[in-house]
Amino acid sequence: IPEGSHQYELLKHAEATLGSGNLRQAVMLPEGEDLNEWIAVNKFLISVDFFNQINMLYGTITEFCTEASCPVMSAGPRYEYHWADGTNIKKPIKCSAPKYIDYLMTWVQDQLDDETLFPSKIGVPFPKNFMSVAKTILKRLFRVYAHIYHQHFDSVMRLQEEAHLNTSFKHFIFFVQEFNLIDRRELAPLQELIEKLGSKDR
Repeated sequence: IPEGSHQYELLKHAEATLGSGNLRQAVMLPEGEDLNEWIAVNKFLISVDFFNQINMLYGTITEFCTEASCPVMSAGPRYEYHWADGTNIKKPIKCSAPKYIDYLMTWVQDQLDDETLFPSKIGVPFPKNFMSVAKTILKRLFRVYAHIYHQHFDSVMRLQEEAHLNTSFKHFIFFVQEFNLIDRRELAPLQELIEKLGSKDR
């Protein structure tokens, strides 16, 4: 983002409020700002804070998340996720958690790198499908959090990573709740945790 541009100022605002420690305030749309632009500026936060953090957090538990231990991508016994990207894999396929997450991370990186979806140049309009793509990215990233919490939280605790995981998830969930970016039904696997994190912050 070019220094001095409006997007640059928005990014500085996002970083400053994030640094304040108040995650709920950090995700709020500044008064008078365009929602698409704010979500796009937060794309840098999405890619740095959410995508990279989930990648890193998942990276700490990959030895426990294997084809054998996690033959399906799930979040507890009631929620199972199948993969489709609409391009290479059009019909949803059942696959192991590590395979699903590998597909997902590659797909998200491709979306974030796509200039037609996330234009980095000032004045380039957002595509009509911008919001639906952003929502799909976030919905799918949520599934990785859900899988980690349901299937691998004991490993996270053994590695003493739970504070990092909780802070990362809390920022993520406040962001998606602020702008209704993920359907409530999709959040069901972690509803109890979401309520607990929200009540602690009030």
